[in-house]
Amino acid sequence: MSSVPLWFERRFDFSFPAELYPNIRVRLYGTPARLEEMLRDAARDRLVRKPIENGKEKWSAQEHAGHLLDLEPLWTARVNDFTRGGSELTVADLTNRGTTEANHNAKPITQILADFRKARMQLIDRVEELDPAHFAHTLLHPRMKTPMRLIDHLFFVAEHDDHHLARIWELLLRAD
Repeated sequence: MSSVPLWFERRFDFSFPAELYPNIRVRLYGTPARLEEMLRDAARDRLVRKPIENGKEKWSAQEHAGHLLDLEPLWTARVNDFTRGGSELTVADLTNRGTTEANHNAKPITQILADFRKARMQLIDRVEELDPAHFAHTLLHPRMKTPMRLIDHLFFVAEHDDHHLARIWELLLRAD
């Protein structure tokens, strides 16, 4: 059984100042390198092995990596929500159907890693071009029903990255 807490049970404190943006930017920028470091030398059978937990098949390490890639368009859409105004962030598919249907285990891990790095750099570039006034604007997070600033959204993304990196680490270290 996983020791990584369930994502949907996480609660977040967004009381930190927007001036922490450089720290959060570095976390977001570093995710592709940390993911590559974890996965590049892993044996394929370990990457694609799907654990069974509580009688249910779970994602493999490679599927977790693919999931990070799958969510990049959502993160970018939400960044764009802050520039368009409105009252709520773009809604996520909470069933993760896209990841389930993507068949990430059939792809080369090098493709997933390269595509993730490219998508993440596009997200960072998009944020870098924004007027600083966007960082304090708030929109409602649709699932949590919590107001989020752009900086909070970026922190949320970094936490989501770390959640999946922790799960990948756990899967790769698991002894059979």
